[in-house]
Amino acid sequence: MQNPEVSIADDVLRFRAQGHGAKGDNIYEFQIEFLEPVEPKPVCRVTQRQLNITVQKKESNWWERLTKQEKRPLFLAPDFDRWLDESDAEMELKEKEEEKINKMKIESRVPKDPFKHLKKGYLIMYNLVQFLGFSWIFVNMTVRLFILGKDSFYDTFHTIADMMYFCQTLALMEILNSLIGLVRSPLIPAVIQVFGRNFILFVVLGSLEEMQSRAVVFFLFYFWSIIELFRYPYYMLSCMGIEWKPLTWLRYTSWIPLYPLGGLAEAVCLIQSIPIFSETGKFSLGLPNPLNVTIQFSFLLQMYLIALFLGLFVNFRYLYKQRKQHLGPKKRKMK
Repeated sequence: MQNPEVSIADDVLRFRAQGHGAKGDNIYEFQIEFLEPVEPKPVCRVTQRQLNITVQKKESNWWERLTKQEKRPLFLAPDFDRWLDESDAEMELKEKEEEKINKMKIESRVPKDPFKHLKKGYLIMYNLVQFLGFSWIFVNMTVRLFILGKDSFYDTFHTIADMMYFCQTLALMEILNSLIGLVRSPLIPAVIQVFGRNFILFVVLGSLEEMQSRAVVFFLFYFWSIIELFRYPYYMLSCMGIEWKPLTWLRYTSWIPLYPLGGLAEAVCLIQSIPIFSETGKFSLGLPNPLNVTIQFSFLLQMYLIALFLGLFVNFRYLYKQRKQHLGPKKRKMK
């Protein structure tokens, strides 16, 4: 069958196509005038064996026959596998009506949240502000990299730190959002990520001027910002009930290379800071006892380094499950 032309006008279906049939290779055409009004846009599907045309009634009711003319056309035959008599059709309509009524009853039983729109507006604004903040960081660092080259590695902290402080302080709200049930995200992954980053940013980098001019700060901030360029827009659109598939794919795929790289940059920061904390004794705690024991902060950093990789494992596992849920094959429901 070649170039089928199917149209509906004034409740009349018109068909025309070239194919091989009873008259050989020829042009075949027919028209059917329906008994009742139908939708003017039929759905056509061409296969190797046949052409399927689906026509939707304007009103779901029982028809005495298909065509306006009482006598059925010779070329028209019913498909008894899909045939419904009047009682079957009425039963199907009744079941649909009951399903709608039951759905409305269930929805009416669920208590309405008077602050629903306020919560949604807050979450949209929060994700928008975070997206703009991390976008500023990413664009600023990228432009400086192209202009200054490797020299931009060494003053990243002094040019970007204020915005990073703001974004990471604001990120504490993610723990609160999960804690009070504003979002469905589990609490533990949020705590691990937010407190882990803030520990590196405020304690390790913020307290040691010697660390602020290290090249690793550039890579750390860069990996953090790229991850959030996909995460926050995804959550913002989700709050609006919008799903953009390319963004969903990026949200649940970009973490595969970026999270290990970000974790590696955090580990390098810790390793480079340990000798400095050992030498200066900063944050070390001397205990008043006969042995004069001092708890070195550098030793705590070594313990934290181990905990860092354990935390990364927890987050990897959570994100992998999320990726399977959003990007994995959909399971078909059995009827």
